Amino acid sequence: MDYQPIDRFGVIGNMDTVALVGMDGSIDFLCFPFFDSPSIFARLLDHERGGFFQIAPMLDRVRHRQMYLPDTNVLFTRFLSDDGVAEISDFMPLLPGQHCIVRRVKTVRGEIRFRAVCAPRMNYARDPHHVEIVRDGAIFSGLTAGNAALRLRASVPVYESDGTVIAEFVLHAGDTATFLLEEDQSPAESPSAAPDYVAHAFKETVDIWRRWIAHSTYRGRWREMVNRSALTLKLLTSRTHGAIVAAPTFGLPEVIGGTRNWDYRYTWIRDGSFTLYGLMRLGFMDEAAAFMKWIENRCSGLSPDGTLQIMYRIDGSHDLGEEELPHLRGYMGSKPVLIGNAAHRQLQLDVYGELLTAVHVYDKYGQPISHDLWMNLRTLVDWVSHHWRVADEGIWEVRGGRREFLLSRVMCWAALDRAIAIARRRSFPAPLDRWQRVRDEIYDDIFAGFWSQRRSAFVRHLGGETTDASALLMPLVKFIGATDPRWLSTLRAIEEDLVDDSLVYRYRSDRAPDGLAGSEGTFCICSFWYVECLARSGDVDQARYYFEKMLGYANHLGLYPEELGPSGEHLGNFPQAFTHIGLISAAHYLDRALSRRDA
Repeated sequence: MDYQPIDRFGVIGNMDTVALVGMDGSIDFLCFPFFDSPSIFARLLDHERGGFFQIAPMLDRVRHRQMYLPDTNVLFTRFLSDDGVAEISDFMPLLPGQHCIVRRVKTVRGEIRFRAVCAPRMNYARDPHHVEIVRDGAIFSGLTAGNAALRLRASVPVYESDGTVIAEFVLHAGDTATFLLEEDQSPAESPSAAPDYVAHAFKETVDIWRRWIAHSTYRGRWREMVNRSALTLKLLTSRTHGAIVAAPTFGLPEVIGGTRNWDYRYTWIRDGSFTLYGLMRLGFMDEAAAFMKWIENRCSGLSPDGTLQIMYRIDGSHDLGEEELPHLRGYMGSKPVLIGNAAHRQLQLDVYGELLTAVHVYDKYGQPISHDLWMNLRTLVDWVSHHWRVADEGIWEVRGGRREFLLSRVMCWAALDRAIAIARRRSFPAPLDRWQRVRDEIYDDIFAGFWSQRRSAFVRHLGGETTDASALLMPLVKFIGATDPRWLSTLRAIEEDLVDDSLVYRYRSDRAPDGLAGSEGTFCICSFWYVECLARSGDVDQARYYFEKMLGYANHLGLYPEELGPSGEHLGNFPQAFTHIGLISAAHYLDRALSRRDA
């Protein structure tokens, strides 16, 4: 099989980048040394050209298993056959200043021959490189300026073949071999050269992950899945900048063979705000504080008109120019493969409501926000108060022209409502009378303009008659009561239009064109929003039923993509922070609702 489906991958990382490790023992995707660096392995997007790092036993009729060491992001891949049992433990050390992948191979039973192949392809597989075999492994040096050199340390002999480094070796029961791939620090000596480095780094990394997840305050019914989601979100959080990437991958399609193949290795204001809220619910205040600092820095550099971009690079820089990689065939033939993201130029008014909601929660339950941040937020809210009627591209980043979207209007209401609450709680200076007048005007406008008498529902955009799953956020942000008759009839319309069992479409592109060719799968976070809306409306048993069915769509490690295809296959970038945020939020509320009812 040329392409492993994305649901057959686990992820490891060090909060600077993430690698996807397949059940066949191959690292098929890695941008190095940072999330938004060029890829060095991208076989996931092109089996021949992309590059990979595979270690596998040379056995027939192998059965594969994968698991995380509990409460960690240390991954074990196991190979079982009639001739023996082998396993690989993969992790990235969390020691300061290191960018390193550790792969430890072990024969558990039998006598097994292994083959290791390290085939990096620099700069998105665009640039050539040179290989030098050295005493303890090999050095890969890019032949184009800007490519970092890589060093492979191996405890077994290696040889080079056409730019690829290969090792073949035999391990008896109990024997191990190690491979470390890192930035070459020559002429300085790397800490990984120490004879006890692997054992020390393994223990230290396990301890760090377990100490971190022990701070989770979640003690509910789905602790294992919630903790796995939290650990995944932590992997997607930059330890340097505090920013949270939407996903660590680019180019993975929303439908096989389609063109919706975006780059998600950036920080969306929306996604980051939801993530901050989700982590705070679990008691992770340090991560919330780090992201709030990142937000404060972005707010100190507003555009001349007083607005934010909808997304940034993890270091806060603005340039996300979109570019095609025509030499890559794409995941299962899905082209174009794109890096960068042109949506950063879009106007998406909903981000201000999501941002102010997160700030409101942080200021109330975390630390009081600073004077400087408030003054910049006041500028943002003033801009919203004057521009809330403007058409935009909306939460789903449509590329078919701007409209007046329901959720954009609702989130403008939320931005003003949360800003008023912060100002009153903290006695901050603000034009409260004007803000309150505009907030109420937006409220009345939504009921007058977006309510369809024919559908008995709030519709996707002004003048339309279709529904949109983003409306599920209306009760979640307290715009409307979850048992309000208008909301319940809207929920029924969404079920009629967009819900298949527990699976929820964002919208139907055949009824609501978005300017893009083709269709897409069901959107995972919408399914978790739907669960939470059911629970809040009082249908707790049905909410639990659908929630637990959605748990079955995770992969074998509890990881979720952006979307699910017609046969439940994973689609879109992976793992998707947005989906794991939705799971945490739904589990948190559903637990409380079930406990209240049972009491």
